[in-house]
Amino acid sequence: MGNNNKNHKRTRAQESSNAIERMYITMRHLFNRGFYKPMGVSGETLREALLLLRPEIYGSIADEKAELDGLLYVIDRLPKGIEECTYINLTSDEGYTNSHFKPIIPLKRRRNCYRIDSEQMNIEITRGRSEIYDILTHLTFLFVESHKISKRVLINEEGDTIRDWEKLEKAVKATKKLSQEDREIAITHTANILGRTFNEITLAYPDFSADSQPDRFLHIIYWLGKLAIDEKTYNKKRTITFSPVLRERLGHHIHGEIWADEIKRVLHQNNLLERPIHIISANMHSVMNSLFTGATLKGADAKKDIFEVYKSLSLPINNTARGKVEKVAFQNGMIYIKDTSGTNIDIQIFDTDKIDFSKTKFNYQESIKNEKAVILVMDYAFGEQAYETLDELLKPVKVSGKKTHLNVKSISIMGKAGILEGGKGDVMIPSAHIFEGTADNYPFKNELSKNDLVDCGVDVYEGTMITVLGTSLQNKEILKFFKNSTWNVIGLEMEGAHYQKAIQAASKVRGNINEDVKVRYAYYASDNPLETGSTLASGGLGVSGVKPTYVITKKILEQIFNS
Repeated sequence: MGNNNKNHKRTRAQESSNAIERMYITMRHLFNRGFYKPMGVSGETLREALLLLRPEIYGSIADEKAELDGLLYVIDRLPKGIEECTYINLTSDEGYTNSHFKPIIPLKRRRNCYRIDSEQMNIEITRGRSEIYDILTHLTFLFVESHKISKRVLINEEGDTIRDWEKLEKAVKATKKLSQEDREIAITHTANILGRTFNEITLAYPDFSADSQPDRFLHIIYWLGKLAIDEKTYNKKRTITFSPVLRERLGHHIHGEIWADEIKRVLHQNNLLERPIHIISANMHSVMNSLFTGATLKGADAKKDIFEVYKSLSLPINNTARGKVEKVAFQNGMIYIKDTSGTNIDIQIFDTDKIDFSKTKFNYQESIKNEKAVILVMDYAFGEQAYETLDELLKPVKVSGKKTHLNVKSISIMGKAGILEGGKGDVMIPSAHIFEGTADNYPFKNELSKNDLVDCGVDVYEGTMITVLGTSLQNKEILKFFKNSTWNVIGLEMEGAHYQKAIQAASKVRGNINEDVKVRYAYYASDNPLETGSTLASGGLGVSGVKPTYVITKKILEQIFNS
């Protein structure tokens, strides 16, 4: 019996792996074709593959009842109003910023979207293929859910609907603000449509609310259902198109090149181009706070545990305290480059020659001014964009007709990842990255090790990490296979192999940077997708991510200053 069970599990993992591969091949094919109808024949492969895969993040997508956590996860990453649109157009940066259209930026993804008219939403793609895969996967989930709604509300092919649907429509179309009584009546009918309890809908309701739209949940469900009904009754199919300019530009590093050129221009302008450079891919707060918070602490705050201070700085209400740290950073030579290239990757440059280290927790004694480190912090990239941006940044630059190579001493990558052993807030130190769906592997010497973080009060795991094609495409069977196979996988993320590909090409193939460049990777766990209730869809890290973030940042900075 045991063997049969094992074979079944292995087969399920293989099925899942094939489904992911099929989704990617299909998405590339549809992109090259230029358009498709997600709920038509052209979208069938994507739908079938997603339903076969049943990713953890999309919960009960294959069940008849609606999936609420997955819906919230997707809605937060797509533009407000997407549920009303029959036509979704993926474009490049094609000049809409100079138009009357106001950009709509999703809550959890930095991308510009534009509502063209009542039927059409344009989504600007400036971060490469991974962004397209991400959006198409979310839209496929959204449309599958919308058809679940239409199945439950349609009585016949003429478009007649059940009473619950009529009551929901009345609530959504009401011109007055809903009273508590009206809201609860509407929730009762909606719960019946979705196959969920009144209590489940009531608990989820506030998470979907927006400032201007407290009853947004009802609005989303109504429009998802309405467009699915229109598809079934009037054959008015929703359509996703890819603009000709996007299809022509994709893969040409257009945004990455503009981004990297601007960074090199600013370095040259500030006489930093030929100084030793340490690149850190991280957030826009942990390096700055680690270097300058000490100088801003006064009185009782100076006696607080430093992690408590960092936690309070990360709270939305603490804008004043954050502003003080930023002010000290600018006074001590920090340069900030707000991205205008479309990569959505902002930059901070720290000239250590201008930092008063006696006011920091670090000791840095480099005596020769021209040898003092320049720390360049780049915000997080997204999937394949990591290769595009780092590859362009590491290329030499022409100054007065002369080719100048950047003196890159180290590249440190820190970020969030899913963990397969352990829980939220733990730290992973990779020894290699494996690219999902291929046998491509990128082993490297990691300057960070488990021993470096052993006394830091966080659990640390060391091993191989998988660079996945999309976080929203993993299910338990695939993850168990990763964990239990001889690959010794400890976690999964989306950028590691792409960064490493750029580093290896620049250092070992093209000779753009030193071959002995030091490389550091460390991730903190945002979720454990093997634990029910611990996936990304169940909510973010909150302040539990503060300690591992700053523990990793401190160790990276110590190594830079002591190298």
